[in-house]
Amino acid sequence: MKRGHLYRVHRPATDPKHFRTYVVVSRQVLIDSRFSTVICAPVFTNGESLSTQVQIGVDEGMKHPSWIACDNLVSIGKSALTQYVGSLSSLKLSELNRALAIALGLG
Repeated sequence: MKRGHLYRVHRPATDPKHFRTYVVVSRQVLIDSRFSTVICAPVFTNGESLSTQVQIGVDEGMKHPSWIACDNLVSIGKSALTQYVGSLSSLKLSELNRALAIALGLG
């Protein structure tokens, strides 16, 4: 598991959908640690091109255009992240970093 990997999660805790795709946003040292959870951002099929959203699509393993929502971060157990979908390119990781900074008010 790496930062920027996308996983499809079955019945996420607070989500009405049966499945939702999430991108791992935790720093790699946490991902590699014994902690049982990582921080993830959900992926939605609808987006509004907000500064806190990152558009992704087929190149990242999705079936259609989608948006990572950095305003909706959640903690997910590593054991739930088993259905690998794809990963973000270095360019998309840069966009994710920028969107996370804006969402968290870091500059």
